[in-house]
Amino acid sequence: MTPLHENEEHARLRAEARRFARTEIRPHADAWEEDEEFPRELYARAAAAGLIGIGYPEAYGGGGGDVSHAIAASEEMILEGTSVGTCVGLGSHGIALPPILKFGTEEQKQRFVPPVLRGEKIAALAITEPAAGSDVAGIATRAVRDGDHYVIDGSKTFITSGTRADLVTVAVRTGGAGHAGISMIVVERGTPGFSVTRKLAKTGWWASDTAELAFESCRVPAANLIGEENAGFYAIMANFVTERLYLASNCCAISELAYRESVSWARERRAFGKPIAGFQVTRHKLADMASSIAAARALLSDVVVRFLGGDASAPKLAAMAKNVATDACSFVCDQAVQIHGGTGYMRGTVVERLFRDARLYPIGGGTREIMNEIIAKLEGY
Repeated sequence: MTPLHENEEHARLRAEARRFARTEIRPHADAWEEDEEFPRELYARAAAAGLIGIGYPEAYGGGGGDVSHAIAASEEMILEGTSVGTCVGLGSHGIALPPILKFGTEEQKQRFVPPVLRGEKIAALAITEPAAGSDVAGIATRAVRDGDHYVIDGSKTFITSGTRADLVTVAVRTGGAGHAGISMIVVERGTPGFSVTRKLAKTGWWASDTAELAFESCRVPAANLIGEENAGFYAIMANFVTERLYLASNCCAISELAYRESVSWARERRAFGKPIAGFQVTRHKLADMASSIAAARALLSDVVVRFLGGDASAPKLAAMAKNVATDACSFVCDQAVQIHGGTGYMRGTVVERLFRDARLYPIGGGTREIMNEIIAKLEGY
């Protein structure tokens, strides 16, 4: 189902993303999942295909467009590539660069953004800490000003693309307790005191590397501070809206892929002398799956239009869209495994992988419970 807000440009981007994923990702998807990493060269190939720069200003090497164009391309890459981890890893700059573009200086934009959009460097965002996940205001990693540098001490965890990132947009505490004391600063690979302490093994998203990071008396140039000191919380909150739209769109694509795999299986798999699609119980499962996907996609499309139009309710609606889409994704992937039976529980099948991948979405980018708190607060109760 094509979102109502999309036009010919979106269709063109979807076609290009499908072509790229079909030729560059899908043939290797299973191997990269097992390796828990995809080749670094894939960033450059995706950039050359015009996919890394979608939604970014042409002045910094981007291809123009907005979040709706980036969403369209990323959905098709998941649908055709079948490796959510690979697609997520390729898109980690989508949450790392926006704070720089929105709040950074011109010098910072010119220095950090173009190499990433060319596929030469990998960018990651580091907010979550061992004791501060959804409670962003509880960030403890501290940065102390020392002349022309900040000295950073602390740790981050669950950082997508963290093991290979060349630059990391890091949330640090430069002031007192609470949200008013947080800043954002870019830390580059090779900076003394900055290290990857562990590559994390995950339930899903295997092909995307995820890391624990450590900062031990890490001296970072003060010129890498993004925006004003102690104003980083607002950059984080602004970033969350688009991140949740991306996550909701991921869920729609995963659900659609699981549904397609299930329809194909139901038509081919025979039991008691006929395809299992011939049984009402199977047809009704598929009908419920299709309905859930349609509802999630319709809400997401509406929220994207409202967000691009400057609607003040976008943060609330993005939280709603994320919850509805993650619920649909969890339901559809579970039903897909059930329709596939024992085969759906076996490693190497697409629906088994999607079932594992889907479990992250009610947690990442703000848990389902936090989304409900945001909705409740903005609804005024």
